[in-house]
Amino acid sequence: MTAAEKKIRELEATAHVQLVKLKTSMKPKAENLKKSLTSVSFLTLAVKTLALVLFYYAFSIGLTFYNQRFIKHWNYPLSLTMAHLVVKFMISALMRNLIECKTGKPRVILPWGVYCKRVAPAGITSALDIGLSNWSFEFITVSLYTMSKSTAVIFILFFALIMRLEKWRWSLVVVVLFIATGLFMFTYHSTQFNAEGFAMVMTASLLSGLRWTLAQVVMQKNELGLHNPLDTMYHIQPWMIVGLIPLSAGFEGIPLSTTDQFFRFSEYGVLLRNCGLVLLGALLAFMLEFSEYLLLSQTSSLTLSISGIFKEVCTLYIAHKVNGDMMNMVNGIGLIVCLVGITLHVVIKAVNNREKSLSSPLREDSIQMLKMDNTANISDDEEEEIYSVKER
Repeated sequence: MTAAEKKIRELEATAHVQLVKLKTSMKPKAENLKKSLTSVSFLTLAVKTLALVLFYYAFSIGLTFYNQRFIKHWNYPLSLTMAHLVVKFMISALMRNLIECKTGKPRVILPWGVYCKRVAPAGITSALDIGLSNWSFEFITVSLYTMSKSTAVIFILFFALIMRLEKWRWSLVVVVLFIATGLFMFTYHSTQFNAEGFAMVMTASLLSGLRWTLAQVVMQKNELGLHNPLDTMYHIQPWMIVGLIPLSAGFEGIPLSTTDQFFRFSEYGVLLRNCGLVLLGALLAFMLEFSEYLLLSQTSSLTLSISGIFKEVCTLYIAHKVNGDMMNMVNGIGLIVCLVGITLHVVIKAVNNREKSLSSPLREDSIQMLKMDNTANISDDEEEEIYSVKER
């Protein structure tokens, strides 16, 4: 046997060994994926998440079409949002008091220092996000707005990685690119471009990413005790009102105070009708925000954003069927790309959740979220290392 033949046989043997190692390493991962997708815990989590998402979709889509029709007749979006915020705060405060009276247990109330330091950033960014988003409609079309606001999921991923709410994985980047590209294709057609409006909506998109990441920190930070959506809404609404008052008063104060639809009304029927419509929108907004925080407290800001993007797809599809909006081949391909990205996210999340549960199981009773008197655990000496662990 020549030296060349020996060399060839050695290379063949090495290649065979590497192939066997590759098959051996791939088999456990395939088994892990199969077990993750068929386990009872995953199926329970999937059903629970689906129910929360559908609950969120119902009120979100309903509020979207409500605003679309109501603002056509009453063009004060910032003032309308302010009214919704005030009503939402009153409802959350009322429901907290009713629950406290029924259970006899006091609800969580944050001290002023912690309230300003931890909750204010989330509330103010929420108000600016909503304000700039509504304001941008004066300059750009709905299609350009939807395309631009779809970048919020990328900003959410960026801030979640900075705040260590999400662990860096290339799969997250792939999911985000799939969904953002799909939504862009789904809403793509010729639109009027306005630099001022585009700058507003892109700033709102960035603030939206920061808003939901900060909200996740507030709700999932165990020592604050704001895991209940009612408690979160009660604490965050005042900061949203404070953040939106300057914009509302500055741009709509004088026109609103002189309109005959409210303050200078001539017929009580018109006033009662408008107040009733505002109250209806406030109730929808309350249920929407409640469903958002409920979904956020059980999952993550990235999951909420992905659900929100698919909700936008559903909204545009309903608008296509109801209002007769046109959809071309590029839009259909974009819808498929979005669905592929969402499915990929669900599969990856199932595998990662199973790996976490197998590597570091954590008992629920090992996490003490509140003190014995039901006040928020905010002191450094009472905060355990276990608080840094975040379950998904």
